[in-house]
Amino acid sequence: MLKDRLNADLKAAMLARETEKVDVLKGLKSAILYAEVEAGKRDSGLSDDEVLVVFKKESKKRQDSIDMFTKGGNQELADKEAREKVLIDSYLPEQMSDDDVNKLIDSEIESLRIESVTPQDMGKIIGAIKSKTGAEVDGATLARLVKERIS
Repeated sequence: MLKDRLNADLKAAMLARETEKVDVLKGLKSAILYAEVEAGKRDSGLSDDEVLVVFKKESKKRQDSIDMFTKGGNQELADKEAREKVLIDSYLPEQMSDDDVNKLIDSEIESLRIESVTPQDMGKIIGAIKSKTGAEVDGATLARLVKERIS
């Protein structure tokens, strides 16, 4: 279970006195707790899929911060955020390549019997692929590739 792995990694980081890693892992633990309370699952806890959603949000926040700090000329903070993102991403499953996603898109278009893809079909295609792949495909990447296919 992801929460167990997170707790074990946090304990190891605390014992090794890796303060930056401890801070990131405590932040992840806090984000999970917040999501549990928000979903009314404080006692039962979140499933691994729900925890993955939290981790993806946290990773996206770091990427947004990296972009902003880089744009603002603060490379030191951008590097710090990048290190945090790498740590968070280590908990996420391997992402599918663009080629594999394009094959899924073509397969889904064929299975939905769509002859010419329109913007209205975009949601159907994305929804079907996300339900099959889960966290293996980034939503933004999927949307970009489907949009390219429409054009």
